[in-house]
Amino acid sequence: MSAFPWGAFGLNLAVCAAVALAVMLVTFAVALVKGVHRIVDVAWGLGFAAVAVASFLLSAEHGHDGRRLIVTVLTVVWGLRLAGHIALRGRGHGEDPRYARLLAKAPGNPRLYALRTVYLLQGALVWLVSLPVQAAQYLPGAMPDHQRALVAIGVVAWLTGMYFEAVGDAQLARFKADPAHRGQIMDRGLWSLTRHPNYFGDFLVWWGLYLLACGDWAVAALTLVSPVVMSLLLTKGSGKRLLEAHMADRPGYAEYAARTSGFFPLPPR
Repeated sequence: MSAFPWGAFGLNLAVCAAVALAVMLVTFAVALVKGVHRIVDVAWGLGFAAVAVASFLLSAEHGHDGRRLIVTVLTVVWGLRLAGHIALRGRGHGEDPRYARLLAKAPGNPRLYALRTVYLLQGALVWLVSLPVQAAQYLPGAMPDHQRALVAIGVVAWLTGMYFEAVGDAQLARFKADPAHRGQIMDRGLWSLTRHPNYFGDFLVWWGLYLLACGDWAVAALTLVSPVVMSLLLTKGSGKRLLEAHMADRPGYAEYAARTSGFFPLPPR
């Protein structure tokens, strides 16, 4: 296998940092016009899609064409689906309570505080978490059998994760749309196997994309931080932990939590 083009990849890192920043700054400007910051959640998926496309264009003379196409398509499909789902879910609603609480406690100018603590932070996380997507596109040369196996496993993990995420989101949306379910806890379909099928799906998606960057040991070591950070965000950060704290007082949630796996899908207890 030929040497990894570290110089070209370094330029890619700089360009993709600028791309992620641009997505968040444009989103910030739109949020100020609309008067709501919840649209930054839509920009999260769009940021990853933009970084993947930028890396695809920049890596044309360096990476393996098949791997470049696979990792770009998988990332763009994931990012656009997530952005579309969040946009539809938030249509017609006001500010997200999370951002309302954050801005209510803002020291100084609330707009500048939101820019620093929400938009710039999310832009940095998009850049960091997308490191495997960026690096995989620069892995050169033909793929030997062991790399093809890693790519195949990564694609299967991505497909499984997308199933849990997309189907879980669709099941929850249908459940909430039925007035008869108002005030009830969703405990059907994938939600009977895990309290967070969408977060578990995200977890698999990003570990799958990481496997596509494991064609070089140094690249694999460098980009390992990305799925680890995403896993921590989903389980300890703004994902599972905050949602369960919000749901804790709901009637029936304690019983649901007692019989349903907290993250990895398992038969109900």
